[in-house]
Amino acid sequence: MKTIDELVGEGVSGKRVFVRADLNVPLDDGTITDDGRIRAAVPTILKLAESGARVVVASHLGRPKGAPDPQFSLAPVAQRLGELLGIQVAFAADTVGDSAKATVGETADGGVTLLENLRFNAGETSKDDAERGAFADELAALADAYVSDGFGAVHRKHASVYDLPARLPHAAGHLIATEVGVLKKLTEDVKRPYAVVLGGAKVSDKLGVIDHLLGKADRLLIGGGMAYTFLKAQGYEVGKSLLQEDQIPAVKGYLERAEELGVEFVLPVDVLAAPEFPDLKTKEPANPTVVAADAIPAELEGLDIGPQSRKLYAAKLADAATVFWNGPMGVFEHPDFAEGTKAVAQGLLDSPAFTVVGGGDSAAAVRQLGFDENAFGHISTGGGASLEYLEGKTLPGLAALED
Repeated sequence: MKTIDELVGEGVSGKRVFVRADLNVPLDDGTITDDGRIRAAVPTILKLAESGARVVVASHLGRPKGAPDPQFSLAPVAQRLGELLGIQVAFAADTVGDSAKATVGETADGGVTLLENLRFNAGETSKDDAERGAFADELAALADAYVSDGFGAVHRKHASVYDLPARLPHAAGHLIATEVGVLKKLTEDVKRPYAVVLGGAKVSDKLGVIDHLLGKADRLLIGGGMAYTFLKAQGYEVGKSLLQEDQIPAVKGYLERAEELGVEFVLPVDVLAAPEFPDLKTKEPANPTVVAADAIPAELEGLDIGPQSRKLYAAKLADAATVFWNGPMGVFEHPDFAEGTKAVAQGLLDSPAFTVVGGGDSAAAVRQLGFDENAFGHISTGGGASLEYLEGKTLPGLAALED
């Protein structure tokens, strides 16, 4: 896999270099609420611009249905990217149309252009190889070389991620190289004890990674909505808590395998519960009740791990040498249910371990709850990609960079 340093060393001045970034940031009425992914893209873009390349940046945002949709426009991202780079970023109003061709054609050496949302074109995400390839051909016509730097998208077989690098000289950007290097530390010659913290809403989203990690991790700490399926699998009542009944057999199987393999499963011993899901817009007090995890009343819904669970999880992280965390412990967006996620984040900081925050809601929580991002070993920009890598899957966007 060629690196961006090697590509720059071969000379990029005056060349059009297409950078597939992941600028899929959350927007609230056009205002960016978390610019972490934009900041993560800056080093690669800056390296190319300072080397005299004519940089063409592309990304997706949200899930438009293959056609332009103003609510998913990358226009606000172009402005923020320019502020972070300290230069004016030109913005093309389409992906491969007249605006893109004209804007890219006018880009000077060292200049940067951002194309409109790639997913405004149905060819980007098409499952039809010919349709996807045709779109990749149009993108390739805009550039002389390709740099992959959108780690959050490398698990997708999309035109700009998988098909485009086959059509241009290609290299991995700084972010991709960093992410892969970190993930190798979680899969090859791992320093032990190795603790994995998994949260989030659905246990079904994490089945593959749990299955793969049962033979690699020393302990698995489970929180978030997915914890209630584990508790139910142990025979406990979970009240109105989120539950995936169809996953109970699989969960029982994992608990049995973990016991056989000597892998420690850590589940909540108490939870914060309320009669209903909190209002995340008004943030009105939800008046939660602390209840035992094995005796959640029928009229209550578990929404965060409780104070004893927080202490337990912190203790299980204290002596770890490697920690991977993906998924919040509760509804961290509401102040009444943020303490469990805060406790895990603080537990990572207090641990001497090499710590990796696996993107997605976990990374958002770290920023939203006021933690210093630089205090963690690494904060991934791709939750789904990180999980699939840890599952042992081949990621199309990485395979496409291999020569």
